[in-house]
Amino acid sequence: MADEGKDNGDNAQAQVNIDEIVTKLQDAPTDVVSEYIKGLDANRYATKKTVAQGMLDIALLTSNASQLKYVLQVGPKHEFYTLLVVLISISIVLQVLSAVVAVVLSTIYNINHQPHQKSANILNNVSLVFKIISITVNVVISIFYSMQIDLAMPKPL
Repeated sequence: MADEGKDNGDNAQAQVNIDEIVTKLQDAPTDVVSEYIKGLDANRYATKKTVAQGMLDIALLTSNASQLKYVLQVGPKHEFYTLLVVLISISIVLQVLSAVVAVVLSTIYNINHQPHQKSANILNNVSLVFKIISITVNVVISIFYSMQIDLAMPKPL
């Protein structure tokens, strides 16, 4: 029982110390705060986030490649052939550009260093714009792509 009281007191004191450190160093660069709190590494988080985004980008790229293959196989007799080829191509180009930006962000820039933060933020915003445009284009693609599939399916009797 006496040990439990001592442990609670130590935990409360440790919590106060961590809170004091965070309060005092909240405006400090992340590498200074990370020295005190080992679980907080902004660069590692950004790297994991970039990898997760890359996996989603690969899924979207695969979907676009499949759609492009279908449209090219059907050929010009597809009602929206030219529109879909152009939109899918734009989407693929935007995804490749976004992937290049992600690779640059993850390999060249270290957001724990102050000089890299502004450039990394700008590149991150550029990547975000590419992704937003790509998603918007893919919404339009799915509208015209699904219209042709719906028309090709036989009507139930």
